[in-house]
Amino acid sequence: MDKINKLHIGIYGRRNNGKSSIINVLAGQNVAIVSEIAGTTTDVVKKSFEITGLGAAILVDTAGIDDSGILGEKRIDKTLESLKIVDLAMLVVAENIFGEFEKELINEFQRFEIPFFIIYNKIDISPLNFELKNQIFEETKTFIVEFSATKSKNAEEIIEGIKKIVPQSFFQQPTLIGDLVKYGDIVLLITPIDVEAPAGRLILPQIQVIRDILDNDCVAIVLKEREVDAFLRKTNIKPALAITDSQIFLKAASSIPTNIPLTGFSIVFARLKGNFEKFLEGTPQISKLKDGDKILLLESCSHHVSCDDIGRVKIPRWISNFTGKKLEFHIVAGLDKIENIEEFAMVIQCGGCMITRKQVLNRLKPAIESGIPVSNYGMSIAYIQGIYQRAISPFVKIEKHEDYL
Repeated sequence: MDKINKLHIGIYGRRNNGKSSIINVLAGQNVAIVSEIAGTTTDVVKKSFEITGLGAAILVDTAGIDDSGILGEKRIDKTLESLKIVDLAMLVVAENIFGEFEKELINEFQRFEIPFFIIYNKIDISPLNFELKNQIFEETKTFIVEFSATKSKNAEEIIEGIKKIVPQSFFQQPTLIGDLVKYGDIVLLITPIDVEAPAGRLILPQIQVIRDILDNDCVAIVLKEREVDAFLRKTNIKPALAITDSQIFLKAASSIPTNIPLTGFSIVFARLKGNFEKFLEGTPQISKLKDGDKILLLESCSHHVSCDDIGRVKIPRWISNFTGKKLEFHIVAGLDKIENIEEFAMVIQCGGCMITRKQVLNRLKPAIESGIPVSNYGMSIAYIQGIYQRAISPFVKIEKHEDYL
């Protein structure tokens, strides 16, 4: 597992129930501040650790769900936002208290389809009441690990609990292009080296695609866009697939013969990590944008912004020129909470190479639930440049999408 696909384990519960202490026990070191003062954890804290049999994981420590005051409400919002990034959850209960705060959290776990179990902490101070134990089981249908963070004698039971509820999807290694190629095929990757390219290295999507090509026993040939014509002419090689950076779709489309499938790195990741069917539905809505419409562009990572940034400069310019409309563009980077989603006429997500599929899906969930069209950087670029059909054709049957350009 690479670091962006580490298992994310959230730990939730009331203030002073010992969440941070449990984190420290599991991680084997004092990575979270603990005290007897309720509300010591004031923000979401992450710590990597290793689980035998599962590999690297990230523990996500959260503020108490029963926090109070104006700042407390903001901390609770951060705690609830973390549900969008975790793969499983541990709900910490203590002192034989199990009420509305816990029940509301469980409702959120279920809404986000997060598997969870209960840790009853501080058994050395207040053992779990038999009646409450039965009540919790009846209401949650999950198991309870009785634990003491100060004694930490049965920490292994928590690890076993984690292993028991890990989603099966975590063990699946989906392929980027494995269903498009066969053994020995040649895949041509067109990678511009421009002002936005990082010094001395390729960007993550390109590296991940190269690895996927090798994992599928195929051959990767990597070229800059100005070398493609000469390469094809001199070698007479016919690649099974060509993948280009979205920013040079038109140049790639003119260089790659039409009998060779062509798509973009961003579109490959849109299929792997995003809601591809919703992207297919939403992308053509670019043609229906009106004056004054607000467009939300979602970046999955924070980065230095160049003068010709793809998300902040090029896409807004291209969409404005394509539609001829006066549009308003807004950028949200990282996984920050999206406010007033209903104000937007369209949401466009980057490739999401730096975050997990679950994080991308949950990022798009509010827009989809509100009926707002969603698209992806690469799919939007292909659409406005008039090569949308060709760019999505490796993944869909075009006759089913006759309304596309």
